[in-house]
Amino acid sequence: MTGRGRLVALAVAGGGALLAASAWSPLGFSAASGAQPAELRWGGDAEGGAPFVEADPNDSSRLVGFDVEIAAEIARGLGVAPRFVQVTWESIDQSVARGDFDIGMSGVEDTPGRRARFATTIPYFEFREVLTVRAADADRLRSLGDLEARRVGTLGSTIAYNLLRDAATRYGLVSVSYDDDVHPYTDLANGRLDGVVLDHVIAARAMRRVSGLVTHPEAIATGRYIGVLAPGNEALRDRINDVLLARMRDGTLERIFRDWDVWDADQARFQRRVLAAGTSFGEDPSAAAAARSVPAAVRRYLPSLLRAAGITLVISCAAMALAVVLGVLIASGRVYGDPLTRALLTAYVEVMRGTPVLLQLFVIYYGFSAFVRLPAFTAAIVGLALNYAAYESEIYRGALEAVPKGQLEAARTLGLTEGQVMQLVRVPQAFRLALAPMANDFVALLKDSSLVSVITVVELTKQTSIFASNSGSWLVPGLLCGALYLVLSLPLGRLARQLELRWKAPTA
Repeated sequence: MTGRGRLVALAVAGGGALLAASAWSPLGFSAASGAQPAELRWGGDAEGGAPFVEADPNDSSRLVGFDVEIAAEIARGLGVAPRFVQVTWESIDQSVARGDFDIGMSGVEDTPGRRARFATTIPYFEFREVLTVRAADADRLRSLGDLEARRVGTLGSTIAYNLLRDAATRYGLVSVSYDDDVHPYTDLANGRLDGVVLDHVIAARAMRRVSGLVTHPEAIATGRYIGVLAPGNEALRDRINDVLLARMRDGTLERIFRDWDVWDADQARFQRRVLAAGTSFGEDPSAAAAARSVPAAVRRYLPSLLRAAGITLVISCAAMALAVVLGVLIASGRVYGDPLTRALLTAYVEVMRGTPVLLQLFVIYYGFSAFVRLPAFTAAIVGLALNYAAYESEIYRGALEAVPKGQLEAARTLGLTEGQVMQLVRVPQAFRLALAPMANDFVALLKDSSLVSVITVVELTKQTSIFASNSGSWLVPGLLCGALYLVLSLPLGRLARQLELRWKAPTA
């Protein structure tokens, strides 16, 4: 799943193993390749965590997970060795189409759009979308219909996300998108959410990790995991299907799923249905044809993109306004303050400029949650504003100090107070000098607002990523996203140039 379990400690522990395992190999299966290669390159997201793919906590040199074992069985059935290629979950489709690996397997969901655009294997695991709530709410919150006007979290670009998007219209609940499957459950326990909808295997793992939660066993919907191959690579797909069917018949897949404690009676019934239908299981030509329609996809997602563009604009404007105010105060303190004030403000500027804004957003939203639980929208504005205030302050400080000292001395000689010197002489000239860099920073902030998706704000880039993941291509979503960013940023640049020209014009 999308960024499942982005546990920093685990990622660090497995870093060496992932680098070694992710080395690209030129010898791979392809539609044009005639010779049998030495390896089956399979792509997955090791940040996804158990039970899919993860670095072994006891031995960081190896990967574990049921997708790891299934990939090994497929490679063995093909008579080759498996080689893992690390890729983010959202990029699996695009990477396999590029030829970065032969097959993507990391909790890849079976959707009509994916079947229409890629060579997909038969499903090998069926999961249930289930609702998890706090134990105190378990009796009164049992279904999506009970969650009217409440916040429900899930992973973006998934079947669960589409399910909640439709439920938001039907039941009036608020869908909250996450980039990982850890924070939805911790936010649920902390009271930021009222429910989480995700795959039952993920919910079961979360229940062992976070106390005070209850998962209702009833399925809201069902989905299946598949392997995805590049279009035109149907020959390899058919060979892999034969291997998967053989491993279902001889009980190998059942053994793997039992080892990972994800086998149950529903899974047994599912495998019997797959074996009875063979390679035709799950085919839906009408759904696949509808998924190929680019105009239909654009019509479906354009309203969401426009709403997300509005969110991006509001966050950027609010954050920039706050950054300007803070920047002016910091610059004034560094120019006019006492030594201690200047030292403290300089330290702030260096810390904010020297650490990633992404880290700052995490700390503000998640790190400080034990003391103050800011709403995601507020945390996004505050985080961006605090970061950009450091840059703005440097612009204003430089502009203030660029005003010739002779003019300042002349103003003081004429009897102006220090406040009047600043208001009438220094600030007007400094503002004119600072205008162009301010406009550049606003455009940069507009683009950096894409980072706030990590704290559950679905802005323009995040909504585009969801569109691309569900449509199987970044081309049309990327072009639409770029056009919307240009629509937002070009008027700002034009306004800044007009102001510069006006202030540069000779006065009467």
